[in-house]
Amino acid sequence: MDKNSIIGFVLIAVILIGFSWWAKPSDKEQRAAFVKDSIANVQQAKAEKTAQFAAAKKQAAIRKKIEGDTTALFYSALNGKAQQITLQNKKVALTFNTKGGVVEKAVIKGYIGHNLKVKDGSKDSKDVTLFDTKDQSLKFMLAGKDINIVTSDLYFTPSHITDSTVVMTAKAATGKYITLAYRLGKDYLLHMQLRATGMSGLFSPDADLMDVVWSEHCRQQERGFTFENRYSSLTYHNVDGGTDYINQGKEKIDEPVKDPIDWVAFKDQFFSAVMISKNNFKENSLMTSIPMEKGSGYLKQYGAKMKTFFDPSGKKPSEFEFYFGSNDFRLLQNVEKESSFGHKLQLQRLIYLGWPLFRIINRWFTIYVFDWLSKVFPMGVVLILITLLLKVITYPMVKKSYMSSAKMRVLRPKLDEATKQYNKPEDQMMKQQAMMSEYAKYGVSPLSGCLPVLIQAPIWIAMFNFVPNAIQLRGQSFLWMHDLSTYDPILEWNKNLWLIGDHLSLTCILFCVAQIVYSWFTMQLQKDQMVGQQADQMKMMQWMMYLMPIFFFFIFNDYSSGLNFYYFISLAFSALIMYTLRKTTNDEKLLHILEARYNKNAANPKKSTGGFAARLQAMQQMQMQQQKEMQKKRADLERKKKQL
Repeated sequence: MDKNSIIGFVLIAVILIGFSWWAKPSDKEQRAAFVKDSIANVQQAKAEKTAQFAAAKKQAAIRKKIEGDTTALFYSALNGKAQQITLQNKKVALTFNTKGGVVEKAVIKGYIGHNLKVKDGSKDSKDVTLFDTKDQSLKFMLAGKDINIVTSDLYFTPSHITDSTVVMTAKAATGKYITLAYRLGKDYLLHMQLRATGMSGLFSPDADLMDVVWSEHCRQQERGFTFENRYSSLTYHNVDGGTDYINQGKEKIDEPVKDPIDWVAFKDQFFSAVMISKNNFKENSLMTSIPMEKGSGYLKQYGAKMKTFFDPSGKKPSEFEFYFGSNDFRLLQNVEKESSFGHKLQLQRLIYLGWPLFRIINRWFTIYVFDWLSKVFPMGVVLILITLLLKVITYPMVKKSYMSSAKMRVLRPKLDEATKQYNKPEDQMMKQQAMMSEYAKYGVSPLSGCLPVLIQAPIWIAMFNFVPNAIQLRGQSFLWMHDLSTYDPILEWNKNLWLIGDHLSLTCILFCVAQIVYSWFTMQLQKDQMVGQQADQMKMMQWMMYLMPIFFFFIFNDYSSGLNFYYFISLAFSALIMYTLRKTTNDEKLLHILEARYNKNAANPKKSTGGFAARLQAMQQMQMQQQKEMQKKRADLERKKKQL
């Protein structure tokens, strides 16, 4: 930078500084400007405050228009002191709160209330508390022309109090009031009528619905959280018949139900709170089910938002019935008879008995036998007797199946001889055909051995659905099992391990060991009857059969000891039956009978083989013929290619 540039920058700086000093206002001018700015700020703040006050006044006017009349209408009912009223009989005790006028606590008598903090059951109570004040809420909402009435905000005055009746009244202006009239039946059913009197002018002429909002934190009642949670669900019944439920394991919030329903139930494994509407809940009810964490003391958070009939004139009440009780099949059937609504409620559908086939088995066999035996014997003995009865019923089919396997076993040397020329891989179809031909000559059906599995599998699955829902097993002990409705731990720890949980169930271990022994025993019986490729396939099947009990252990370790005990006894009986049949079967005599049949068939070659085996043989012949035709076509095609 040269000398002239430096001089220029200095002159510019002097001019700017001098101008700033010259333009600076005096102290007097600065004070006057400060006072002026302060007055402007005060005026602006006053204007903003005035605007806010006006807005607040406007909002208050709007609120007064919408809610002010409600406050004035129910002034006395919006203030008060909560009071508890109890209705009870021999089966249930229901505590009402005058704040909201609904049931805040339900105690079911005669069932053990588990103290989950004590593992040995030493401090269990005699009754079950289904829900308490903080667990459940119910409110009815009436939307008028200018007002909204929510019953949970009102204090009701109780009257006509007996052990089975109470009338809750929320007084409004003169001649205007809302009443909730309750009547407790002889068992578990509570009848309710809601009526608004003298308030028809507050509602639109076409108003005929009110909102019902019901929610509950479903308590954990049993010791096995995972097992109980699996059988707990929000269930509802369609007006046209049939029940449905919200998926037990997934979180669902405000899930719409398109069809009208007549009841909704907040259900755990063995107990339910059910709300029934005489005039049904309308379409598009919203259901909520949120699984809770283990250790929280709760299974799920339930919620139901529904609309139902309401008569603003007060001439016709809105009527409801509540069931607070156990999930007992016979008991739930009787509720429909005690109900005054005349609906086909099908409350027994709260107990899941399986898909249609398994439901039929449980509905028309298992329940009747179980009810009959449980009147005489302890629950553990009942399980043994049911198992024994089922084995007696299926014994003829099991014996027939075993004899089919025994026939195949004694014929194995002859099958080896008849099929020894078909040892190449490409000859397997012909080998199977030769085997079927030999079986047909001796009058043996290789598929008869599948019959017991097909017969017993539905029974096993039916019992899988029945036993966990049998409340009669709850709290019942047998041998080392303290409670047949939950697991029987031989070892417990405080931390959840992956796939295992926090315990080892003794009956689950016995069941899995019995499964391994039974699998080994049946494999020993079947390996002597397998020929060629069947023997190779049998080796793979053998590994699968041995791995299956290990898979079962991780599933059934958390299941009830009653179910595991049933499977253990069933396998023990099955093994005993198979062992007895094996010891009482004379292979030489059986082979002599088969050879006599073979000679008889050989003497009458025109006699056609009947039954499923013949159809299977014909099918294999057709497949073999089709395979030969395909091979011929391929050979012709290859020959043409070579010629080209």
